[in-house]
Formats: sequence, structure tokens, C-alpha cells
Amino acid sequence: MTDVPVNAASPSTTVEPSLHRVMGPWLLLLFIVGDILGTGIYALTGQVAKQVGGVVWLPFLVAFVVALITAFSYLELVTKYPKAAGAALYTHKAFGIHFVTFIVAFAVMCSGITSASTASRAFAANMSSAMGLGLTGFGITITGLVFMAIVAAVNFRGVGESVKANVVLTCVELTGLLIVIFIGLWAIGMGQGDVSRVMQFRSAPDGGMFWPVIAATTLAFFAMVGFEDSVNMAEECKDPTRHFPKVLLAGLGITGVIYVLVSISAITLVAPEKLAEGETPLLQVVQQGAPNFPLWIFGFITMFAVANSALINMLMASRLVYGMSREHVLPPALGKVHETRRTPSVAIGFTTLLAFALITFVGEVPALGGTTALLLLCVFTVVNVAVLILRRDPVAHQHFRTPTFLPILGAVFCAFLTGPWTGRAVVQYHVAGVLLAIGVGLWFVTIMFNRATGVKPVDPDVETFGRGGPVN
Repeated sequence: MTDVPVNAASPSTTVEPSLHRVMGPWLLLLFIVGDILGTGIYALTGQVAKQVGGVVWLPFLVAFVVALITAFSYLELVTKYPKAAGAALYTHKAFGIHFVTFIVAFAVMCSGITSASTASRAFAANMSSAMGLGLTGFGITITGLVFMAIVAAVNFRGVGESVKANVVLTCVELTGLLIVIFIGLWAIGMGQGDVSRVMQFRSAPDGGMFWPVIAATTLAFFAMVGFEDSVNMAEECKDPTRHFPKVLLAGLGITGVIYVLVSISAITLVAPEKLAEGETPLLQVVQQGAPNFPLWIFGFITMFAVANSALINMLMASRLVYGMSREHVLPPALGKVHETRRTPSVAIGFTTLLAFALITFVGEVPALGGTTALLLLCVFTVVNVAVLILRRDPVAHQHFRTPTFLPILGAVFCAFLTGPWTGRAVVQYHVAGVLLAIGVGLWFVTIMFNRATGVKPVDPDVETFGRGGPVN
């Protein structure tokens, strides 16, 4: 292995250790499935049912379609530029404006942290329920902070260890959802529950069904995010050009089918108004369909599921901060790699501190989950537009090409779902604004440092932009 400097324009000749390429197709598939599954479906099914009634499966299906359309755009870009990954690279190549690139990259990073913070709060609440601790308020917050510290420690151990932990946790969370599906199908076969609920709408006061479905989709979309994290791990994948298309589409398809089946099982066994009560909707489904099933076991499964979401999102966020630092758009200290573990230790510490702040000062699961969806929908809008612009930038190798109408639809749908007309809570815009303001502040500090030292951000035409450093 030969390490090379990140930026030839940099006056420093210090060589940083590179990241390991450890992810094959099966690990990548588990990474994608594990990142999509988790907090959203386990925690928000009841809130989606509260919006639309019995057709709780429909918002998840609509969210799946929007995510799938955008995934096709990501596939074209990640196979077109396989040596670098992420929305930041695509934005930079399409628009060539460093500040716009930075905002997109920082928004993706923030979405990972808000998602992980959502998972940490859900973990604390489910642990309290499973162990009968009766934690509330301050106790939930402290538990969430301790949990996030453990996630940081696993992240620091290295991507190999983190992804191996992901394999175990993904199997656990998938088992929990399969239990719900099996209980639902068994109960339906035994004549229990009310299958007719799956076609019952809860309409708006004006009698319409469109806006309730849209409002519920903004919640359900949080359950679909995660597939975009995989492109930010391209530097640690063995063969991204070959593996990404089939693995990403397979991962999305698997999770989409699971979500629809879980939703049908849930609403068949539990009425929508009851399903919306509390923070453990799927636990109610298990209790109703299989009253003799040890509920504490399912409580622990839920804990592991949301733990997996937190681990993967913090893994992505720290690597993205590391990459932005190495490209001189964040302070250089954030790009340091631990000599022994070869992990971005300073970036891990920075993202963990932001997560601590969100857990402490925001806390509410709907606010954090909604902010995650809001940030990523904005990013997805930009990525779908970037695909069309970058059609003017041919490359020498063959790559996946999505039909032109898909990125157009993706940009329109994603932009539409970000608006206040969807019924999105105002607090989500506030949280997103504060996080991006922190990023803008760091951007200006970095620019002043660069001017003082003569360092320039990587040029848009440099192939290595967005890679986050050398590879081996």
C-alpha cells in the first residue's frame, strides 16, 4: 500500500493513513438494508396511521417510490464516478460552486446525525419499557447520551468492526419485523383482526384524501432514508461500479416489501387510533396478535433495531466530515486519522458532540426524524438535477444510465415534499436551520484559514474531489 498526498496544492507533505476497502456485495447489501430498516418503521407506524387511518401502507409505498426514483439517479452518478462518492461530489461536478457543494455535503452529514439522535432517543424509551425502568424526561436523555457514547466507541474501532456489528444488528431488526409479519399473517389466516381496515382512509376535514397521505408520507419517508449512505462508503467498498446497481435496488426492494407487509399486519390487528398511542406501535401488534409471546423479547429486538440505525448513520456522518476536511472545506483538524485504528477519530468526536446537543436540547423523536427527512429531500432534489446536468460530462468507462424522465420526476417529487404545505412541523425547519448555520460558520472559518495558509479547496475538475483522501 502506498499513501499519496490528498491535495498537491497543499504546502504540507504530511501523509495520513488511508481507509480500508473491506465491503463486498453482501456486506453492502446488509449495510443498505440495515440502514433503511430500523427507527422509522419501529417508531412511526402509529403516527402514520394517525394521519391516514387504515391505509397506513400507502404512505410507506409512496415514500418507497420517491426513494426508488432518486436511487436510480444515485446509481448513475456513483457508477459514473466510482472513485469518489456522495452528493457533494455530484453537486460539485454539476454546479462547480464550492459553497453550494459544502452546504449539500453538510446537510447530508447533519441528516445522519439527526437520524442517529432519533434512534438514540427511541433506544432509551424502548429500554425503559423492556426493562420496566419507567424512565422519563431526564432519565431518557441521559440514557440516550450514554448510548451515543457507546456508538462512538464502536465507530472508533473501525469500519470493519462497525460493519460486522451491523451484520448482527441487521439480522436482529429484520427478525423483529418478520415476527410482526408472521403474527399478522397467522392471525389473518385464523380469522382474527379486521382486514377491511387496510382500505379505510381517514380523510381531511374537507373530505379529501390527498393531503393526509402527503402529510403521512413526510413521516414515512424517514423510514426509507438510508440508501444514500452507501454511496458515502464507496471508498471502503471493493468494487462499487460493479456492485452498486444490483445491491442498491435489491436492498430497496427488500425493505419496501417488508414495510408494506408490516403495515398491513399492524393495521389488521390494531385499530389506527390505538396504534397511534404511545411510542411502541409494533409492540401493540405483537401483544394483540400473539398475547403469549414474551413481549420483553420484542422490546429488546426494537432496541437493537434502532441501535443499528444509529451506528450506521454516525459511521456515515463521521466519514463525510473527514472527507470535507481533507478537501479543505472544513477545518483540517477534522481530517486527522488515528494512526493505530486508521479511523477519522476527530471527525467521530465532532459528530458525536453534535448528536449529544440534539439529544439534549431537541429530544423529540418526531422533530428529529422529520428534520432528517427534510434535509435529505432537499439533497435529493439537488442530486436529481445534477444527473441531468452531468449528462454533458461523458466518461471513458461504461456506467449505469437512468431514463431521463426519472430524475425529472425525482426532483419535482422531492422538492414538493419539503414544503410547509405538506403539514410539516415548523420545528423541523428550525433544527435544520441551526445545524446548517453551524456549518456555514465553520465554512467561513476554514476559508479564512485557507487564505492565511495559501491552501485552496479542490478544483471541481479534479477527479479526487469528494473521496475524502487517498485509497489503498
